[in-house]
Amino acid sequence: MKGPLRRIITRTTMLVAVVAVVATAAAALPLLQAVDVSAARAAVATQADRLAAASADARNAVVAGLSALSDPDALVALVDADGSVHGSAASLVDAQVREQVTAGADVSTTVHRDRAAFAVEARPLAGGGAVVVAQDLHRVRSLGVDILGRVGLALAIGFAAAAVAALIASRRLSRPLAGLAAAARRIAGGDRRIVFSASPVDEIRDVERSLEAVGAALAHSESRQREFLLSVSHELRTPMTAIRGYASALRDGLVPPSRLAEVGETLDAEAARLSAFTDDLLALARLEADDFPIRPRDVELRALLADAEAAWKAAADTAGVAVVVDAGADAAVTTDPLRVRQVVDGLVENALRVSAAGTRIRLDVVADADGAVISVADTGPGLSDDDLAHAFERGVLRDRYRDVRRVGSGLGLSIAARLTERLDGRISAHAGAHGGTVFRIALPPAIRGSEAAGPE
Repeated sequence: MKGPLRRIITRTTMLVAVVAVVATAAAALPLLQAVDVSAARAAVATQADRLAAASADARNAVVAGLSALSDPDALVALVDADGSVHGSAASLVDAQVREQVTAGADVSTTVHRDRAAFAVEARPLAGGGAVVVAQDLHRVRSLGVDILGRVGLALAIGFAAAAVAALIASRRLSRPLAGLAAAARRIAGGDRRIVFSASPVDEIRDVERSLEAVGAALAHSESRQREFLLSVSHELRTPMTAIRGYASALRDGLVPPSRLAEVGETLDAEAARLSAFTDDLLALARLEADDFPIRPRDVELRALLADAEAAWKAAADTAGVAVVVDAGADAAVTTDPLRVRQVVDGLVENALRVSAAGTRIRLDVVADADGAVISVADTGPGLSDDDLAHAFERGVLRDRYRDVRRVGSGLGLSIAARLTERLDGRISAHAGAHGGTVFRIALPPAIRGSEAAGPE
């Protein structure tokens, strides 16, 4: 069925009511017929008993009077002691009935004549012979039309009551569902303040709570996105302001030759900041795309960490920080080495930003039954328990510590988390045993569905 829920409920209930009425009528008709037959046979038996108990003159008078009628309600006959039969019911007294009744037995049977069925009751008389009373069952059943009409009226009233109940039920059931649909449309239209009065129906109440939760989650997410966009716009505006300011000064000849090198370094640094920020945004956007390429192959992870150590050595030496790979057994997995290296580089860059001179950043890998775990540990200021719980959410740590210590774009850890997810792995943040923070990347032995990886 298609259409509004109210109409569907009404149609369904009406259909059920029709089926119930038809089934009731089908069951009641044979029952009424059986009651008719039983009532007719009881009436005929009573008449036969009364005639048998009456005097001979009264009995003969009744038989003669009924036999004289052209269309009597009841047929009667007398069986003489010699076996002869006379009266309106004579044709219904066959040899078997005559034999039984003359033998002194009561007879109760049904005799069929000319496509009609007759209830026949015969009673032996004290002086010999018998009295027979018969009733046309068809005529008795015709008397049940009135009863059938009343039953039909009762069924019609029941159907009407069911129709009214269907209308009321459809209205009551569809009203909360219509409210749910309206609330869903409001959410789709941007309204996040969805509050329901609790429905008495458990399932509807569960959906109401779910929609309220969806609205609240969307409101929270959109609030975080707005904060993130404001933060992004601020971060983009700062280097752009510096670049435009110096560009205008150079254009107007306000920068003396002696400061050209200094201005050039400032412009280069601000342009690098702007480039790094836009690169992070592009990387995050690509991670949201379904066609982000993953190219797995067999990878020796300790060799990969050694390459990362060599790549970061110059930047680490400049900051007075050592990047070292702990000695240990190697671990091999089937994964995308470029993406793993991208995650490690992001974590090393993050660690280098918060590490003081004279400290070190440790890289390590350990093989286990579930694959391998890479760890990147620093000895920086560390993170609180709440920080660790929200470390991979966009911009959370940046917003908390932007006025306290050096921070990046706020996207690095989020990018690392999404990359690890694409590698079928898990990333987590922990407090270091001796201060600082330890990031762990758990990689499976092989990427699921690696053969479906798309092109770059």
